[in-house]
Amino acid sequence: MKKKFKLVDLDCANCAAKMETAIKKLSGVNDANVSFMTQKLTIDADDERFDEIMQEVIKVCKKVEPDCQIIIK
Repeated sequence: MKKKFKLVDLDCANCAAKMETAIKKLSGVNDANVSFMTQKLTIDADDERFDEIMQEVIKVCKKVEPDCQIIIK
């Protein structure tokens, strides 16, 4: 399953790169892209574990950029 999410308060391109690298290492993630320019996260992950994987993604993002929020609709 591939989904896009809006990021709020992502402050630097270096942090975006660190997030992307960490997210790609998570189990169940096929691909991920964090764009500083568009403030978007695109993630491709296993369908049956998607919600569980997103919880891990949120933890990773908070560790790299504590003020950054992922808007999940």
